[in-house]
Amino acid sequence: MKETRTLEYKSEVTNSFLKTVSAFSNFGTGKILFGVADDGAILGINDPEQKCLDIENKINDSISPKPDYALSINRLNNVITLEVNEGRYKPYFYKGKAYRRSDTASVEVDQIELKRLTLEGNNLYFESLANDAKDITFDELEKSLIDKLGVTEVNDDTLRTLGLYTKEGRLNNAASLLADKNDFSGIDVARFGNSIDEILDRESFIHMSVITQYDKALAMYRRYYQYEQIKGADRVLIEKVPEKAFREAVANALVHRTWDINANIRISMYDDRIEIASPGGLPSGISEDEYLHGNISTLRNPVLGNIFFRLHYIEMFGTGIKRIVDAYKDCPIKPRFEIKDNSITVTLPVLSATMSVTSDENKLIELLNREMRYSSSEIAEKLNWSKDKTVRNLNNLMDAGYVIKYGTGRGTKYSKK
Repeated sequence: MKETRTLEYKSEVTNSFLKTVSAFSNFGTGKILFGVADDGAILGINDPEQKCLDIENKINDSISPKPDYALSINRLNNVITLEVNEGRYKPYFYKGKAYRRSDTASVEVDQIELKRLTLEGNNLYFESLANDAKDITFDELEKSLIDKLGVTEVNDDTLRTLGLYTKEGRLNNAASLLADKNDFSGIDVARFGNSIDEILDRESFIHMSVITQYDKALAMYRRYYQYEQIKGADRVLIEKVPEKAFREAVANALVHRTWDINANIRISMYDDRIEIASPGGLPSGISEDEYLHGNISTLRNPVLGNIFFRLHYIEMFGTGIKRIVDAYKDCPIKPRFEIKDNSITVTLPVLSATMSVTSDENKLIELLNREMRYSSSEIAEKLNWSKDKTVRNLNNLMDAGYVIKYGTGRGTKYSKK
């Protein structure tokens, strides 16, 4: 087994492991194995009991505050395992410096990362800090709350309920992000031709509400990746990239990005794909595997996330990646996710066989699922359709490969394929 971000080998006990103790305490649980060479060869440790005491003394004397760790000895090969848990009282310093993991190395954090660790250690978030902007207005937020939640009036009590005030009664950074005008970065969208040197269209949505950013990005997506086609008596909406996937990717980028740096979310539109790159890697304590499988229990911007959830821009917390993948479930090509220390990029490929369904057919698809089978009469009743209309739409969707038929005659049932 090779060294990883969460696994380090040491052939012997020297002070070099202490940087990694700081890194694991600051950014996520990991293990250090003593008595193992860099290539994974088992060497063992002489007098492992004494070496455990040495390790314990080095940690207690050198790391501040005291980290959460455990030591164990494998008696079969004399390998010592030091498991370091992510701490609650960040930052954790070694010789006055805090460290993080970069691939298989432990490196010193920069000033921005140190500030983030300090906020975490105090159970605070950047979005919850006071913002000094003056004359803030919330017209876009108010419009969204009225349209989607039926709120009749947006006042200070509403803003407090949404978490947009500090305990001291000042508007916070989350409030500024939702304000009609602000000083924050935003989204940069570019439509490319045959190469990145050929820019056909470009717009920057900055210094404005994140709600406006989201809406404008969606409008640009629809300009280039949706069109209508006449199919019989119906107008059919063609999606070259599933809108559901694009919505989720942009909402996730806005909710999970780091807002304490002056960098835009980049949306790059090509003939064969869309790339959405957001500043900031994974939140502390979240592994790549957890991210990709939707097991995200930690939000970098919980206030913003909660508001996007209330406004139905995102579904349940942590399910965005799964929903993006599900949008391509029946397609031969799949979305891709590239996770780096300081950015996350989602690539949404253009569908080789474009999705083409009428509004009625889409209602039928949304009704059906893979676990439940319905008869045509049950479908007609649920959708308040005539029998002929129901059968016609079922036949169209079966021909297109969206619906599967079970049984014959009066026992015929249908489900999503």
